[in-house]
Amino acid sequence: MAKICITGGAGFIAFHLTHKLIELGHEVVGFDNYNDYYDPGLKHTRANILHDRFGVIMENVDLLDRKKLTQWMKTNSPDVVMHLAAYAGVRHSLDYPDDYISNNIVGTHNLIEACNDARITKITYASTSCVMADNPLPWNEDEKIGVAKNPYGYSKATNEAQMISSKIDSTIGLRFFTVYGPWGRPDMALFDFTKNIVAGNPIQLFNYGDMVRDFTYVEDIVQGIVIIINRLLDNQDINEIYNIGFGDQIQLVDFVEHIEKNLDRTAIRELVEMHPADTQATWSDTTKLQALGYKPTTNIAEGVAKFIEWYKEYYNVN
Repeated sequence: MAKICITGGAGFIAFHLTHKLIELGHEVVGFDNYNDYYDPGLKHTRANILHDRFGVIMENVDLLDRKKLTQWMKTNSPDVVMHLAAYAGVRHSLDYPDDYISNNIVGTHNLIEACNDARITKITYASTSCVMADNPLPWNEDEKIGVAKNPYGYSKATNEAQMISSKIDSTIGLRFFTVYGPWGRPDMALFDFTKNIVAGNPIQLFNYGDMVRDFTYVEDIVQGIVIIINRLLDNQDINEIYNIGFGDQIQLVDFVEHIEKNLDRTAIRELVEMHPADTQATWSDTTKLQALGYKPTTNIAEGVAKFIEWYKEYYNVN
């Protein structure tokens, strides 16, 4: 079994990934800077659960503190780094681009250099579907990078270039497609819609509701990450990119109806124009990852139901 480092270790995907890796017998170490991009309390709660259940301590380390980061890597010396730490959110990035340049681009540079100094040779890292914006659907990893619509997207495209051109022996980038599920980020659509519907507040549907997404349940994302970690552990000198999505297109209005059904409430819908940071539709071609054994299993109805069940319990909603 291996020692796996997770950056952004108190985050949404990291929380679920840690559970799975430990279940499989791996050792997990990690860190987070616990920033206030969204409620730090949710991050601390996730980290506390990981500590109480598994004894995993997600330490307070910032990618921008290169000296501390390098020392942490030398001390812990993981076999593989899973780089999840980043500022996310396409719309937020238009208003706060500096945060995305510093944390996502400079932070990733610091991570690469820290790994070089600590002689860590295997990194897998989170990219995003939106680096392929405006390409023909479904999106395939072999296509050229698409049109940059926001700083989040171009920061992730830059991350791919940083890793591919780095001195790290083996790197694999993972282009996630609209991840959702329990313990998710409050800024994402499922969490935001649920919160507002429960409160009786309107929800905004951009492009007048004509939006399509390839929603991917977090446990399917974790399945894909584990496959890639195993690939890194078993191979040397590989530099690859993989899509991780469900492989289906869901209309935004259908997504809202699933939320309404599980809450037994009706949303107040505000139809608004297209947001400049958005892409109208996404859709993953996961043929490449399927060849390694990837098979997503949670459809949108099941996934939304699981999220709403968690939300009701966590926030004491009747």
